[in-house]
Amino acid sequence: MYSLKGQKVYLRALEPSDLDFLYQIENATAVWEISGTTTPYSKQVLEMYLENVHRDIYEVKQLRLCICLLDNTVVGLIDLFDFDPKNRKAGVGVIIASEKHRNNGFAAEALELLCGYSRVTLEMHQIYCNILEDNHASIHLFESLGFEKIGIKKDWILSKGKFKNEILYQKIFN
Repeated sequence: MYSLKGQKVYLRALEPSDLDFLYQIENATAVWEISGTTTPYSKQVLEMYLENVHRDIYEVKQLRLCICLLDNTVVGLIDLFDFDPKNRKAGVGVIIASEKHRNNGFAAEALELLCGYSRVTLEMHQIYCNILEDNHASIHLFESLGFEKIGIKKDWILSKGKFKNEILYQKIFN
């Protein structure tokens, strides 16, 4: 089994005790642009989600993990979504919740761990991500880990009355 523990962070399944953290992230309007969210989530809806989060990736086509520091502080989330076992691919997304935890290598290490898990344990061939062209931090993160820019979706996201392009990145495992 592939280890989900690195030098700075480890990845773990969501727990009921993560409700407040999940509530904070899902209701942060600053990230709605990239998540496609348009309305707030109630704690009740998130509790129901947490009750079912244990379901298998092959059944629900998604895997969401907490990014934790080695002292057990939860600093972010990382997701595999649109899991397609037949074609051995999935999308990936990552968020570090607070400014004080960004630019410390936590997202990079979490993404490296998830890539290894995807390749070894899930036997995936590739993962991909979609990044808005003005999200320079995410572009740098994914490019630094070997993701290749493979296309641009023109006028893909409407944000604050203006359309933005979204870049498609892909990492094929050898």
